[in-house]
Amino acid sequence: MSPRRLTLAATLTAAAVAFLAGCASPAAPGGEQVQTLRVGAVTSPMTDIVEAAADEIEDGYAIELVEVADYVTINKMLAAGDIDANFSQHEPYMQEFNAANDASLTAVQPVYNFTIAFYSKTIDDIADLPQGATVAIPNDASNTGRALKMLADAKIITLAEGVDPYEATVDDIAENPKDLQFLELQINQLNTAYDEADLIFQWPSHIAALGLTPQDDGLLTELDDRFALQLVVPEEDADAASTAALIDAFTSDPVREIIDGNETIEAAF
Repeated sequence: MSPRRLTLAATLTAAAVAFLAGCASPAAPGGEQVQTLRVGAVTSPMTDIVEAAADEIEDGYAIELVEVADYVTINKMLAAGDIDANFSQHEPYMQEFNAANDASLTAVQPVYNFTIAFYSKTIDDIADLPQGATVAIPNDASNTGRALKMLADAKIITLAEGVDPYEATVDDIAENPKDLQFLELQINQLNTAYDEADLIFQWPSHIAALGLTPQDDGLLTELDDRFALQLVVPEEDADAASTAALIDAFTSDPVREIIDGNETIEAAF
């Protein structure tokens, strides 16, 4: 079956939410009612995975792809019940959202992991990073820590003793010998800094818009299983039959084929 595709702006109007909530489920050929599961995703290859899963969902269910412009809105939609699941984030980011919004989203299935990287338009080797360089990093806690840990592992900065590097902020930088200046932006805005900053951190799904890949263009790269992209549902639906059907679809052979065909990601199931 082919999924219906909706494209949503970053801020939903009340009318749009009402439309989504009122979508009727189609009937199966035998007259059986089909439960439509609305799954949010932000960009490719996340959207590609949702579409592949839609073709594999078991009888009695259908998947409707809901494209959303940013990572905060997509979690707010899930917490509000405007979608049934999302596929857009790793578990540390989800936990950060839960804590900040008194939400109870839960990760139910890692689907793929991805290589993260720092990129530069002006240098070809991280050793050539200039004094006083501007470094663009994400402004959400989980990805900030990941970016700073990569810089610390490369001995470009030193983090304060005793700080969990995955939870580090710029205030935890103890030594900054190159006097780096940090520009903190949302993940989906980091590409805009590529022309001006000396170094930017970015996900492969976003940097692809600039024709870059971590394998060919990353100056620093990292692959960490804790940041595998997860299928996420409300906590109360974690053990639901519909969630089990989603998990089966998202771990199907056609989904794995899409993952295996993309050099920037690897299956996590």
